[in-house]
Amino acid sequence: MKYITFRTTSFLFTIIFLFSCISVFAQQNHGKIKGQITTSDGDPAADVYIILKNSKYNTSTNDDGSFELSRVKPNTYTLQISLAGYETSEQEVVVVDNETTTINLQLKVSNKELNEVVISSRKSIVSKKTVYVARMPLKNLENPQVYSVVHKELLQEQMAVEIGSAVRNSPGVVPLNYPSGGFAAIFRGFTVGINSRNGMETLSGRSSVGIANLERIEILKGPSGTLFGSSASSFGGVVNLVTKKPFEATSTEIAYTGGSFGLNRLTADINTPLTKDKKVLFRLNIAVNKEKSFLDYGFNNTLAVTPSITYKATDRLTFNIDAELFNVNSTKPLYPTVTAASGITNPSEFKIDYKKSLVHEDADAKSSASKAFVQAEYQISDRWKSTTLYSFVSENVDYSYQVTPTWTSPTTATIRATVFGPISSNYTNIQENINGEFNTGFLKHKLLTGINYRYYSDTFSSTPTPTAPFRTIDVTTNFVPVRKNDIDAVALAPVIRAGREEYTFSAYASDVISFADRLSVMLSLRVDNFDRKESGTTPAYNQTSLSPKLGLVYQVVKDQVSLFGNYMNGFQNLAPVNQPDGAQLILDPLYANQFEGGIKVEAFNKKVSTTISYYNITNDNAVMRFTDLTYQQGGKQVSKGFDFELIANPIAGLDIIAGYAYNDNRIVKSATASLEGKKAADAPENVWNIWASYKFQNSLKGFGIGFGANYVDDTFMATTNTFYIPSYTIFNQTLFYEQPTWRVGVKLNNITNEKYWSTWGAAQAPANFLVNLTFKF
Repeated sequence: MKYITFRTTSFLFTIIFLFSCISVFAQQNHGKIKGQITTSDGDPAADVYIILKNSKYNTSTNDDGSFELSRVKPNTYTLQISLAGYETSEQEVVVVDNETTTINLQLKVSNKELNEVVISSRKSIVSKKTVYVARMPLKNLENPQVYSVVHKELLQEQMAVEIGSAVRNSPGVVPLNYPSGGFAAIFRGFTVGINSRNGMETLSGRSSVGIANLERIEILKGPSGTLFGSSASSFGGVVNLVTKKPFEATSTEIAYTGGSFGLNRLTADINTPLTKDKKVLFRLNIAVNKEKSFLDYGFNNTLAVTPSITYKATDRLTFNIDAELFNVNSTKPLYPTVTAASGITNPSEFKIDYKKSLVHEDADAKSSASKAFVQAEYQISDRWKSTTLYSFVSENVDYSYQVTPTWTSPTTATIRATVFGPISSNYTNIQENINGEFNTGFLKHKLLTGINYRYYSDTFSSTPTPTAPFRTIDVTTNFVPVRKNDIDAVALAPVIRAGREEYTFSAYASDVISFADRLSVMLSLRVDNFDRKESGTTPAYNQTSLSPKLGLVYQVVKDQVSLFGNYMNGFQNLAPVNQPDGAQLILDPLYANQFEGGIKVEAFNKKVSTTISYYNITNDNAVMRFTDLTYQQGGKQVSKGFDFELIANPIAGLDIIAGYAYNDNRIVKSATASLEGKKAADAPENVWNIWASYKFQNSLKGFGIGFGANYVDDTFMATTNTFYIPSYTIFNQTLFYEQPTWRVGVKLNNITNEKYWSTWGAAQAPANFLVNLTFKF
């Protein structure tokens, strides 16, 4: 009855908002201008600056060359478009009440470029344009939340081949590869899964993440449960992957990357219209990756196939359909534990050769992910839009051998292991969003209302508990690594766990109210009902959560400097965790609240973007992990600190990205008194990053060079603070030569040959190199 009552209340709540949206349609007394800008060869032109002369209206084009100017007062205007290297174009346009005027223009090469024409629509690394962060078209300076954007152009420049190096471009972000095969990022003192794709829930818990299909990575800082719910966000924030979309030109890009440790990687990006009228567009990205480990045993082989289709059914209705097929066969990283008697305080004290593995590569894992996404976008009127989304995500593990060494001395490790699989996890999401703009007196509103239905189910099997220690290895001897047959001989028969079923129904609304051109307030609220069915020994439970979000922005200098503050809430419905003895710990839901304030700057004609903020996140029911991998709940955790980000293009050809994050994340209160005052696990105190590149502009045009560094402070692996991961600094450098139809690049990673370990204690690659060759036609 409680669940039915909630669903009824949420339904009425949403209906009230929808009626409020409809009721203001009659207030419309503005028009709209939209269209697409292409280069002289027909390619979409991104980041083209568009203004209506002698007015306040301006915007810039999206990645596909499209643009939109809303709420334009009826009049006759001169529309002007400009992009460096092209002639400025102008065209007269007439705006009529409640009508949309469509303008499609093509850039012309300027006279000064006629002798050497280079057609490029390269996305500016300074751009933070996104509709996903606030789920509405809100500029960075208008948004009270802190976020970073990592563009594909930067990933190409850095020759990134995996997600870990990509996310390091955001201040304070540290990558983490799970022993299960999944990937997460650590920032603001919390672990954040890669659980959002184009604003919808996705999954990367056991099959990792491919980056060949990424247009950009958006990293939202702070608890984001209000708009993204508990499944896609953590208390640290959200990582949202924005994928490549089809566009109207025919284009193909083929790239090969080879390098150290037997890396061979081939990618293809193929785009083409499927119909003459270009209403049906198709794009296909494929990536094949094979590589060995820097260890004497280990490998990682992946295949990603990501097709997408855009169908422009009418002038108002557009469908986007895309899928992702991702297969992985690899060995898993070893994450060590230590006994108190060992005296070991960090992994540098292990006496094993840095490049030697305790486990043979025949103890591997196979997993796959199949994902489908459908979006229907309908322009109800000039100022109101409906977006309907559907996603289905299936992640499957055929088998996964995971080995845990326990170091009893610097030279001796005992070996335990668990065999997981088969495992199948399935997520279905249906979401409806209504966006609109209206006025109430002198107040201007940007409104979002939405509902979301989520269904999750899984089947799970594994050996019932980690094996008892079945082997002791003295690493000072010429030992034989643990093999698959050794594990099979001692592992018990797999046990099938009772399947899980979870239903979540959510309703949310967000209203950005502008009191003047410079002052705005964001008021947001989410109602979330989580219903988990009984599963074996895990009892059923039903929980309703409220998640508010408040924000305030004042633009000290219009479109250049803004002061902001926010209160944001996050919540998590936690699954039970397995203790080392095989017992399950049933965890209560978690809540966290953040208060934050800071300043954002976009100056010098948007050549410089800076964000500085201070935050305080409090979690009153924290979960703590101990050195022996046991868990306990009941603590109060406070994570506080500040973030700094600088992105700049001060002169032509020079790009700079720099960030620094300070985080103090501690257990303030605990049922175990000895933990009070201790630092939380997986929470480095100081993290900084820098990347600078220069592309020569004159006689050496086409050549470029880049250099960067990343620093991560000491990190405790457990709340007891007895075992830590040492700090490290890694330096990387690239050299490349680029022409309109081809590109060649060389990269050196970890050029000082630093020995360092991941946040969970796995040794990382020493100095290595990459070579890339790309063809475009």
